[in-house]
Amino acid sequence: MTIIITIALSFMVLGFIFSAIRFVKGPTAGDRTVALDTITTIAVAAIVLLAYVFQRFIYVDVALLYAVLGFIGVIVIARYLEGAL
Repeated sequence: MTIIITIALSFMVLGFIFSAIRFVKGPTAGDRTVALDTITTIAVAAIVLLAYVFQRFIYVDVALLYAVLGFIGVIVIARYLEGAL
């Protein structure tokens, strides 16, 4: 089971690196917003996986709260970029 968790965490780190590169180099603000949303999703998945590894399921609540705040943040950024605010 630990090899599966190790592989999953390595893919998450790889995805985080690629998303961080897109966040820094993104030619438009929309690209940066999508990269930020991807980083948030990867972080939520990592928190849930680590909650399973450490058998501390209170971290799932933390991940859920982080996901909701990330979603609200992306909506605010998208409305700002659209010019609705």
